[in-house]
Amino acid sequence: MIKTILLMGNPNVGKSVVFSRLTGVKVITSNYPGTTVEFTRGIMHIDHEDVEVIDVPGTYTLEPTSKAEEVAVKMLDETFTKEKYENVVINIIDATNLERNLSLTLQLIKRRIPVIAALNLWDETKHTGVKIDIVKLEQILKIPCAPTCAVTGEGIKQLIDRVKDVNIYVNINVKISDFDYDEKEKWHCIGDIITEVQKVTHRHHTFLEKVGDLSVNPIGGIPIALGVLFITFQVIRFIGEWLIGNVGEPIFENLWAPLMLKVSGLLGSKGVVHDIIIGKLVEGEIDFGESFGILTTGLFVPFAAVLPYVFAFYLVLSLLEDFGYLPRLAVLVDNVMHKLGVHGFAIIPFMLGLGCNVPGALSTRVMETRRERFIATTLMAIAVPCMAQIAMVVGLIGKHGAKGLGIVFGTLFIVWIVLGILMNKVMKGHAPELFMEIPPYRLPYIGALLKKVWMRIVWFIREAVPWVLFGVFLVNMLYTLRIIEFLGKIVQPIVSGILGLPVEAVGALVIGFLRKDVAVGMLAPLHLTLKQLIIASVVLTMYFPCAATFAVLIKEFGIKDMLKSTLIMICSTLLVAGLLNLIL
Repeated sequence: MIKTILLMGNPNVGKSVVFSRLTGVKVITSNYPGTTVEFTRGIMHIDHEDVEVIDVPGTYTLEPTSKAEEVAVKMLDETFTKEKYENVVINIIDATNLERNLSLTLQLIKRRIPVIAALNLWDETKHTGVKIDIVKLEQILKIPCAPTCAVTGEGIKQLIDRVKDVNIYVNINVKISDFDYDEKEKWHCIGDIITEVQKVTHRHHTFLEKVGDLSVNPIGGIPIALGVLFITFQVIRFIGEWLIGNVGEPIFENLWAPLMLKVSGLLGSKGVVHDIIIGKLVEGEIDFGESFGILTTGLFVPFAAVLPYVFAFYLVLSLLEDFGYLPRLAVLVDNVMHKLGVHGFAIIPFMLGLGCNVPGALSTRVMETRRERFIATTLMAIAVPCMAQIAMVVGLIGKHGAKGLGIVFGTLFIVWIVLGILMNKVMKGHAPELFMEIPPYRLPYIGALLKKVWMRIVWFIREAVPWVLFGVFLVNMLYTLRIIEFLGKIVQPIVSGILGLPVEAVGALVIGFLRKDVAVGMLAPLHLTLKQLIIASVVLTMYFPCAATFAVLIKEFGIKDMLKSTLIMICSTLLVAGLLNLIL
């Protein structure tokens, strides 16, 4: 009986969609030990038995050239020891690009590993004029081959049937002498196979292919990119505000607030313990924006004020990923990104950073050099606010209209550009050229998309909520012990002089180290002017990452480079905030 199935294939061949078709809702995403490379595992049922399915990081070769490929090979080696012959690899192949995909297939076969080839995107072969003789391919490779279209589910049942019969078709001891080739002859071997099994006929470009070509050309790509980004954030704002107004706030105001008032009464409606758990009552009522208790503001901020925007962001981001737009955006901005010391693929970590800086910082591992990763992570920590913070800034300054928000985000964009150019000139080294696969535009598979969004939301709740609760608790303790008042006196010359902020804002600046979104929310009760709100929002975005991102900085770069990044943050924050205080 098969115990483990590894899904292996090149990037962008539809592995995650096949994975979603094979497994249920309960899936686990985790990092491979000692790395930040993610993989996903789930369970499928074959003849009433549980079989583990692992979605291995995409790889072009078993001779790794990147961290993700190293992890893929290690997972393969661990799964196929001498004691684990009952396992099998489903090699997901892009049927529209058979020649490139067969390189990995032949390497798997050469290792005497039980392999089933799933020729995915089978429906697209008809649109691209590609005809593949499956029977002949199976005879040549001597492994089971099944055409699939994971988006529609076509061929998945047949694929599972081939898995069930794998012991009939695949024998680990079979001599596969045809593919004991010298590595130099591999592409000749692949060429011979292609000649035997594939025919390509002329056909006209589809509409999506025309749009795909246009979106990587600067003439058409820049307007498309601007349009996509504008629509993206309009959709995020619409979904986020609708969920807040119709779901988040009603639940807290109508259901949670009465319960908390009863708890408040049991705690005597005042006192240190009451203020930590419930917060301070405003005119005898709970104000989720100002009470600042663990069970009031501490829960309201992540669940009612932030989670709706995070959900909307990850939904739209997943759509753009699965549709195939993000790789094109990377190619389009590659020249600009090189000016900042990174290549075009950095745009994807930056966009992830808009959701949450932590996965954004971790995803910079796709950068090839330490220099690129340092620049990208530092720029993200300084000038790319996470969706939680964006939501709070919009709530804080949004009532002043586009003027306030425009200055805040415009300033951050200018800092992002200028600081990137300066770091690129000062730091030794260069950004390597961009080499990446651009998949064709495809309609997303809703099941896989929703599963991806769900995993990201669960990750956000697991990582963000504890920090918010801890931040609320800590700030209450700091106020109770009068530590913030003490710090306020020390940094008053900087806060009041250079930044032009009242001393009361010190509490928000201190707590910003733990959770920036909580810190922005702390500014609401201070009744700051528009100028002060703008400066405070910019400072909180730039001066320090949240503690979770800070921890990632230490883990990724060590203490020395973390301190270097921190020094850049502090200097640039004081300079920019001081200029804003003079100009506004």
